[in-house]
Amino acid sequence: MKRQAEAKIPTDEGHFVMIGYADQPNDYIPHFAFVSDKTDYTKPVYVRIHSECITGDILGSHRCDCGDQLKESMRIVGKEGGVVIYLRQEGRGIGILNKLRAYVLQDQGFDTAEANEKLGLEVDKRDFSVAIEILEDLGIKSVKLLTNNPEKVKAIEASSIEVHERIPLIIEPNEDNLRYLTTKKDVMGHFLDFHNTKHKH
Repeated sequence: MKRQAEAKIPTDEGHFVMIGYADQPNDYIPHFAFVSDKTDYTKPVYVRIHSECITGDILGSHRCDCGDQLKESMRIVGKEGGVVIYLRQEGRGIGILNKLRAYVLQDQGFDTAEANEKLGLEVDKRDFSVAIEILEDLGIKSVKLLTNNPEKVKAIEASSIEVHERIPLIIEPNEDNLRYLTTKKDVMGHFLDFHNTKHKH
């Protein structure tokens, strides 16, 4: 996997360079790194590893906290410098069609993990090794990791990159995603404290 294209992307949250990573130059589903123009590579770098969520990121679905986490990450990185890595592993790696099928089962009473298992799928089949490749390509040695997910912390700690700090990215639940977030906490072991507000800088 290597850099295939990059361009400057000005946003409401700041100015970024968007870099596309893929094995082939015309890959239709590349991974992305959004690198703030304020990034200082001599210090620990704010990093968010974000997995694609069409329903949350694009449509603002209330069934998850993904879209809000992405917005907050872009805000922090845009202000402080850093990188948001956008991995194309929709629905924790099961794809958008299976995610929609899982939603139907969730509406019947199954939680997120149970719905995946009932479909014969893994609860979480994401692979964060691509994110590590991107960080290494960018020359990042130490990170302030914006995450509640212990698996992301473990993945970075198992690499050559230092986790200088883990920064919570707490989104207050709503009535539509409370069970989803509770499953994240109780079944998947995410570091979640719903009494906290979003991490602010």
